Order: sequence, then structure tokens, then C-alpha cells
Amino acid sequence: MTPHIGQRIAARYDSLSAQEQRVASFVLDHFDDFAVYSAADLARLTGVSKATVSRLFKRLGFANYRDVKDHARQLRNLGVPMVTDANAMQGEAGAPFQRHQQREQENLQRLLGSLSADAFAQLVERLAKARSVVVAGFRNSFPLALHCRQQLIQARAGVHLAPQPNQSLAEELVGLEADDVVILFGFRRRPAPFGDLVNALERSPARTVLIGDPTAVGFSEQVDWYLEVPLESLSAFDSYASAMSLICLLSNGVLHQNLAHGRKRIAAINDLYDDLGELATSSL
Repeated sequence: MTPHIGQRIAARYDSLSAQEQRVASFVLDHFDDFAVYSAADLARLTGVSKATVSRLFKRLGFANYRDVKDHARQLRNLGVPMVTDANAMQGEAGAPFQRHQQREQENLQRLLGSLSADAFAQLVERLAKARSVVVAGFRNSFPLALHCRQQLIQARAGVHLAPQPNQSLAEELVGLEADDVVILFGFRRRPAPFGDLVNALERSPARTVLIGDPTAVGFSEQVDWYLEVPLESLSAFDSYASAMSLICLLSNGVLHQNLAHGRKRIAAINDLYDDLGELATSSL
């Protein structure tokens, strides 16, 4: 990706005029929501002319303010938290709740509508019968990977989180076999080596599941299963509710592949919780 507007400003700031610096500083101070302002708004709020605003953005490499808006939308699509609607959380009491609920329902409907029943059933069966399952995720994907591992390990043994804190991946991947499965979470703003990891998994004998947002589609041909999860929300921050719902669906599917065994394992885990005193008991 070419440098985003914040990086462009930082690189050219000293060469800008005093008035251009005023606008540039405003953009940096309002980086997460500058896209909601028009060129006239920027001129008014910074006390400069519209011509100054236009000149600044041309110096930053944009043909016009429409290009700036498109750039802001691209940043949002790549996961940069940016407010694109200043009124998203406004309205009558409860209105934001209703809009949030509608957006979450739309995300879940899109997710479920994109799943192939046959492919999903094959994936669940493979996860249930695999020798071992390795779950990996980085940055925003890490909590999802951690939760996925925690759910699956109640239904079956041999579920591992990789890498362990402050450790490397190589030790976890070098011994993968054909009857292993790797679940890789790859949501946007992935670390730079993510592509190298996908390449390594493609070369390995293990089967790979990639769970990500639409920006991960470029890796879809390199994996055995690609599950695309929409993250859209009302404003700057992504919603992972549908991703958590997918984890629940997968885990329940694995559990029901061998329900008798799963029930025994869950009961044994609960007994061990009691023996170790790990969980607080609430009065009924």
C-alpha cells in the first residue's frame, strides 16, 4: 500500500507553508474522523482558504478532495479506525442500538449465506478426526484464536495455540503431518510476515483453514478452506461478533461429531476443575 495521508504529512511537514501546516496538523489531530469533514469544513475550522486546503492535498499527492475521501475509505477497509459518519452514534434514545443491531444481523446473514453446507460439514469432520489442531492468530486475530482453541479443546484433545507468548512459529509448524489441521485467523491489519506463513502452510502436508475478512481473499487459493467474515460496524472500530459466532458454530459442530466422547471429556474437565479448585462456585 502507498503511504497513507498521515505518513505523507509527516514526510513533507517541514516543507509546507504555515497555513498548510495548520491544515495538516488538524488532519493529524483528527486522523480517525477527518473523512467526515468537507474541504470547506477544513478551511473554516483551520482559518485558511479553500485554495490552501486544495493546494495542501495536491502537494500530498491527491488530485482533488474526492481522492482524499476515497483514500480515507481505503484506510477504513484496511482496518485503520476512521470515522466516516460523524452522526453514526447520534439520534433519538436507542437509535444507535437499533442501527448496531441491524448491522450485526447483516454481518451474520452475510457470513452464513456465504458458507457451503457441504464444505462446512467436511471441515467439521476433518477438525474432529485430525491428529492435532493448531490455531494461530496475530494482533486483533489473537483473541479469536485463543477463544477458538479454548472451545475446541473441550470437545477434543490435541488443540494447540501457536505461537506461545514471545515464542516463534517454526517449532510449531515443522512437525505438521497430513492428518493435522491449522486454523489461521487473518483479519485485516495483519503483520507483514503473514504471507510467508501462508506460503509455509501451503507447502506443509497439513490442511489449512483461513478465517478472515474480505481483505484476506488473496490468500484463499492457498488454503483448503476459506471462511470470510464481514467486520462492518457503525463507525471506526470493527465488530468481531460474527467471527465469534462462527467459532461457536465450528466448535459445536466438532462436539457433535462424537457427542458421547465430547460429553465424557467435558464431564472429566469439570471434575478436574473441582479437584483443582480452579473455578468459583456460585450459589443457586
